[in-house]
Amino acid sequence: MTQDTTQATKTAIVTGGGSGIGLAIVEKFIQENIKTIVIGRDEQKLASAREAFGELCVTISHDLSDLSGIPALVEQISREHGRIDILVNNAGINLKKNFEEVTDEEFQRILLTNVTAVFALSREVVKTMLPLGAGAIVNISSMASQYGLPKVIAYTASKSAIEGMTRAMATELSPNGIRVNCVAPGFIATAMSATALNNDPERKNKVMGRTPMGKLGTPADVADAVYFLSSEGAKYVTGTVLPVDGGNSIGF
Repeated sequence: MTQDTTQATKTAIVTGGGSGIGLAIVEKFIQENIKTIVIGRDEQKLASAREAFGELCVTISHDLSDLSGIPALVEQISREHGRIDILVNNAGINLKKNFEEVTDEEFQRILLTNVTAVFALSREVVKTMLPLGAGAIVNISSMASQYGLPKVIAYTASKSAIEGMTRAMATELSPNGIRVNCVAPGFIATAMSATALNNDPERKNKVMGRTPMGKLGTPADVADAVYFLSSEGAKYVTGTVLPVDGGNSIGF
């Protein structure tokens, strides 16, 4: 899908864009002629994305938990690519462990990547958006913030924080033309989730039983929602959390 960069209408940053939902978001943006800067840690996945999507896909290898490097990273992107129109905070890590066994260090590690790094990157990108009076930020949450899931206490805390941050950011930044929204994916068919559910029939039955649409979503379903919230089609939408979950969060 090689495209000419002269076609680019906007510039977006997508974190954790090398695989799964992040990769689907990158693909959707590039289909819409948006130059997409993919920030990730896995060099091999980044190289595959570049090869698949062509010139509109720019990759940067950076560990966002290294907070001190974020201001220079955003400054470099601004210098090399001009204005940043869209930021998608997709990168995140998880830890599945009994509540009483989670250490302080493990809890903090999840919050560092899933919350603090999102805050720091958003802050630096917003500094470039404010003078333009325009911009769209889309954060990625999870069903873990919609209801209680066992054995993911740190992840749940982090995604609940993301939804609160989304509302606070939207209230403060929207008067300056910067919209901030959030997508909360349900159970999405990725390689990771397929393995987890197929190895746990009871969990899979529970997931399907409370999902009114009776099926898993696809990464493209989430990507379409992210694109909508970052586009002119959502120009009067800010501070929302949009579940893309086949009704799972309201199912019984």
